[in-house]
Amino acid sequence: MAETTRRRPPTILSVDDDPPVLEAIGADLRSRYGASYRVVTASSAADALRVVERLRLRGDALALLVADQRMPGASGTDLIGAAKQSFPGLRSVLLTAYADTDAAITAINEVDLDHYVLKPWHPPEERLYPVLDELLEEWHASRPPLEGGLRLVGDRWSAASHQLRDFLARNLVPFRWVEVGTREADQLVTAAPDGAALPLLVLEDGTTLPDPPLAEVARTLALTGSADVEFHDLVVVGAGPSGLAAAVYAGSEGLSAVVVEAEAPGGQAGLSSRIENYLGFPGGVSGAELTRRAHAQARRFGSVLLAPHRAVGVRRQDPYRAVVLADGRELHCSAVVLATGVQYRRLEAPGVERLTGAGIYYGAASTEAAAMKGERVVVVGGANSAGQAALHLSRFAAEVVVAVRAGTLAEKMSAYLVQRLESTGNVRIVTRARVERVEGDHRLEVVHLASAGGAERLEAAGMFVFVGAQPGTEWLAGDVARDDRGFVLTGPDLRPDLWPLDRDPYLLETSMPAVFAVGDVRAQSVKRIASAVGEGSIAVQFVHQVLRHG
Repeated sequence: MAETTRRRPPTILSVDDDPPVLEAIGADLRSRYGASYRVVTASSAADALRVVERLRLRGDALALLVADQRMPGASGTDLIGAAKQSFPGLRSVLLTAYADTDAAITAINEVDLDHYVLKPWHPPEERLYPVLDELLEEWHASRPPLEGGLRLVGDRWSAASHQLRDFLARNLVPFRWVEVGTREADQLVTAAPDGAALPLLVLEDGTTLPDPPLAEVARTLALTGSADVEFHDLVVVGAGPSGLAAAVYAGSEGLSAVVVEAEAPGGQAGLSSRIENYLGFPGGVSGAELTRRAHAQARRFGSVLLAPHRAVGVRRQDPYRAVVLADGRELHCSAVVLATGVQYRRLEAPGVERLTGAGIYYGAASTEAAAMKGERVVVVGGANSAGQAALHLSRFAAEVVVAVRAGTLAEKMSAYLVQRLESTGNVRIVTRARVERVEGDHRLEVVHLASAGGAERLEAAGMFVFVGAQPGTEWLAGDVARDDRGFVLTGPDLRPDLWPLDRDPYLLETSMPAVFAVGDVRAQSVKRIASAVGEGSIAVQFVHQVLRHG
């Protein structure tokens, strides 16, 4: 019976109390998606909730909910909020009249509405299907396989298991997590022919990789491309938003580009549970989804991603440049864009280092959020990334304690995030706070906070750390000029004695001609995703100047 249940197609549910409208939306949905999805209609919110509960009990998947906003008994917003309690990954669309646009905008904040569509939506090929196609693609990309496929056996509180789990998630690889100690985990470990070391990666064909290095995982799963040609127009170091933007614009303009990434595409932005102030996404977009789109776009234009590969040097060999990789290879090119971003600073407090990866995580660690259901978690930090993580965790945790060093959230956090945190019932904000120490045997158990209100002992299952960032640019020392904090100097910030040519440096050019720096790694840059994307695209224009004039 379970096998039959798993084979049932995912469901699209549409709800409207107006019979002609319900018939029309149902017909359009079946016409487009009927071959791959089960399309179900309901004439009221109450009927729809009964469908949702039936799907949950049967173990079926609900992919998309299309709901009218104005219905007797409950609004479309209320319905979506209730449905997401049973299906957190559900994608949602409101059907609205012009008069209900404000309600749809409110629903984006209240229930994480993905999109709204104005009535009438005809022709659906222009006004409905493109929206739904993208949402369903996102749903499939974020959904782990129910059976077969890639499986990862590990201990939730193991740092090695967390590292591999996080690596797969950040590289957008669908996999199923199998907790050690379960019957399935025991069977997989016992059947492994080459040892039972954890974490254990089980491929679709049954091949097992016990405690594999990330580079081996990348090779096995074909996550990394190959730089087959000996020379490139452009080498981009770093696959965050600025690096991917440079790759997209370089490829679209006919330049051969290769992107070198030490960990996974997306950078810090890729770890964000939701980015709400990025132009063109009124409902917000997750860092993973933005990364998936940008990576696909770069590949479409012919750019190649090498990951995980770490750059360890850049050398000037006029008229060319060489980027040296940790494995000894060199990538030769006409120009280089440094887009390495920044790394979270380590939190200095007794016990933190020992429990990192075992309840203590740097960044949003979205792979761990669902495991915090019903628990207390602590978020350390007061900038936007901490605020977004706190909101995301509040959907799962019983309580989220935000520990802020400043006297108020407003010092570093955007106003819209401050307002949402202050209005979220299970979020508590502690100001002028610092972590004194943490405790736990094999996992985090207790966080000791000191604040203006006194000392506090918090039993907690997780602590997510956002205590500022620093550039990892030590590998550039002696070759590319940096400021006293390690950020790369460019353009007007370069002193005359740091610049070797007769011409002035281009705006984003470093002290090594034809080497540019963009995004968070650049001194004086605006630390925002949109700014980083803009700099990555602008840098390509200067690369053209280098190719033409040197």
